Amino acid sequence: MKFRLKKLDVTDFIAVRHLTSRHNRGFVSFITFIAIIGVTLGVASLDITLAILGGFERTIKENVVSFTAHMQLFAFENDLLPDPALTIQKVIGRFPDVLEMAPYLSREGMIRSKSDIDGVLIKGVDPANDISAAKRRLVEGVYDLEERETGAQRVILGRRLAEKLNVRLNDRVLMYALGGSSLSLANTRIMQFEISGIYETGMADYDGSVIYVNLRNAQRLCQVGKTVSGFDILVSNTDSLSSLAQQIPEYLGYPYYARTMFQQYRNLFAWVDLQRIPVLIILALIIIVATVNIIGTLLMMILGKSREIGTLMTMGMQRKTIVRVFLKQGFLIGIVGTTLGNFLALVVCWLELRYRFFPLPSGIYFMTHVPIELSIINFILVSAAALGMSFLASWLPSRLAAKMDPIKLIRFS
Repeated sequence: MKFRLKKLDVTDFIAVRHLTSRHNRGFVSFITFIAIIGVTLGVASLDITLAILGGFERTIKENVVSFTAHMQLFAFENDLLPDPALTIQKVIGRFPDVLEMAPYLSREGMIRSKSDIDGVLIKGVDPANDISAAKRRLVEGVYDLEERETGAQRVILGRRLAEKLNVRLNDRVLMYALGGSSLSLANTRIMQFEISGIYETGMADYDGSVIYVNLRNAQRLCQVGKTVSGFDILVSNTDSLSSLAQQIPEYLGYPYYARTMFQQYRNLFAWVDLQRIPVLIILALIIIVATVNIIGTLLMMILGKSREIGTLMTMGMQRKTIVRVFLKQGFLIGIVGTTLGNFLALVVCWLELRYRFFPLPSGIYFMTHVPIELSIINFILVSAAALGMSFLASWLPSRLAAKMDPIKLIRFS
């Protein structure tokens, strides 16, 4: 056992000595540096890409949930639903996976300020039971949708819409909506609202069109009594969304119908999944090319150290020990490159999270900046792949070094 430990220490010493020797400053040293840089850039690129892709997926899900929740329950043909309190009681009592269930009334309308007018989607929510973006994405003002007995009621709108209407906090606007279930022009209603808050999600379509008011005010404006358009539902596990979307309408009966966020935004989530596969394949090829450079590095090192290899073999060093020496040299290049790559990726991701160097057009990407989500699992997987490739790339040069004739190596080196 002691003899084996001694040989292991010898191979470690020789491997490190070959890579760090002061006499190894020529072309071989340059190739070693290039190999390390290649692994570093490959690992950093893959780490950063995975962080960005994870951030895209997380941000899109958060933004979608802000407006539609995990699932929406409504009626066929957009009919109105009566007695929302009873429906909530039935669903929450029957399905424990449902965490929150908030009623809402949604109607198209128009909003007018002193300088402009625009079409909007009016969403009435219950302030005591609200899971929408109005509550979680405020950037100005306060969340105040409480119903007032007299005077202008409260409204929360998106930053993009506020900029278009040229309004600020506490400014007053007029809201127009068609009253009744038949949406007749003869039943056009007008109410005055005061801006209590401004939200921003980064999704331009929503920030410029969706406004939030108290559910009772929306019902008064649209003249629909105590009925609602549907319910926003949050669940404990999104993996159960598909089954819940079938079970809840079956339990409640006609005319209830459910739609998950993955169904409503199928194209959006398909886009996220589609970009993940080719990007990862391309960056994985970068790591493969970088680790293949290790083969050239070790071959050049074998040629440069041929006399030393021959001398060690004539002194009795076994061929398998020679193999281990060069395997460890390649693996050491992989370790240094992988460590530097992970560190570089962490620095770049931290700088982007802190300073937001790369803005994005929200109308295209549904967010205002490049999102980052750091995951220790991704770093571990990338590191394992890079080290595994480094080990495999070291195998061929190591076998070639061990098969050389020591006499010829000494004679012709």
